[in-house]
Amino acid sequence: MQVKLKRIALASGVALACAGAFAARAEPLLTQGIGTSNCARLAGDLKPGEGLGNPVNLMAYSWAQGYLSAANISLVEADAKHVDMGQLDEAKVINMLLTWCKANPDKQPLGALNEYLRKSPKVKIKWDKGTVDWNQ
Repeated sequence: MQVKLKRIALASGVALACAGAFAARAEPLLTQGIGTSNCARLAGDLKPGEGLGNPVNLMAYSWAQGYLSAANISLVEADAKHVDMGQLDEAKVINMLLTWCKANPDKQPLGALNEYLRKSPKVKIKWDKGTVDWNQ
């Protein structure tokens, strides 16, 4: 029983140490934000194989979804077209960001999303221009 308790204590201590190390490493991403972070730094923290269980992956995916959604509002307001985001699951987004950041370490990850938006086919929808009014 004592050996089992020692193993549990050791495992707990290792887990806490790892969590503390990750929190220290991820803190600038939390305070600075994914979109304005340096690609060289972000590429080292993205782990596609860990899915959304990895906090940096989760932050990056959430940020990308918000950025793309905002861009879609701008697109529909400008020309009643948008990019279909339905095929963008977390693996595609994380891999897209990682690929872009490895190729462009001196840039920001928002470049990956801007490129995606530029290259993606646009879907025409019925939209009354001026529906979104943020000036009220």
